Amino acid sequence: MCLAIPMKVAKIDGLRAVVVSGGIEKEIRLDLLEDVRVGEYVLIHTGYAIEKLDPEEALETIDLIKQVYQAGRSGLPEEHA
Repeated sequence: MCLAIPMKVAKIDGLRAVVVSGGIEKEIRLDLLEDVRVGEYVLIHTGYAIEKLDPEEALETIDLIKQVYQAGRSGLPEEHA
């Protein structure tokens, strides 16, 4: 299974960029995309931006990831334990 995470581009230096999401900052590569700009959302997989995202779609996906994380932290109800 593969997982890609939407993140916002904070800085660009050539084909390297710094992206942020949820307080996490990560250096990634932009080799696979053209015309990426600071402030745009990109989908990150294995350290590479693989797709540009519409801001609304990116924020919705980030919110869903947060919900899954919170559900995992709360554990299963007693009847499922």
